[in-house]
Amino acid sequence: MKTVGAYEAKTHLTQLLECVAKGEKITITKHGVPVAILQPADSSKRMPVREVIDQLKRFRSGRRLDGLSIRDMIEEGRR
Repeated sequence: MKTVGAYEAKTHLTQLLECVAKGEKITITKHGVPVAILQPADSSKRMPVREVIDQLKRFRSGRRLDGLSIRDMIEEGRR
């Protein structure tokens, strides 16, 4: 497992993420003490895009804005 300091991790984050995407784990240290581990995301938790779209459509069905406009909701959020 590769180890990098916090400053180096901040400076080279893009390159570190490329390594992680290839399956590598990277420990980030601060003053020599491990504080975080970058590792690939658990791909088993990812849902197929089609399934996500179907879930969104099911959630949306039967829900209406009852005359509210997007502008009204934006203004309400600003209060």
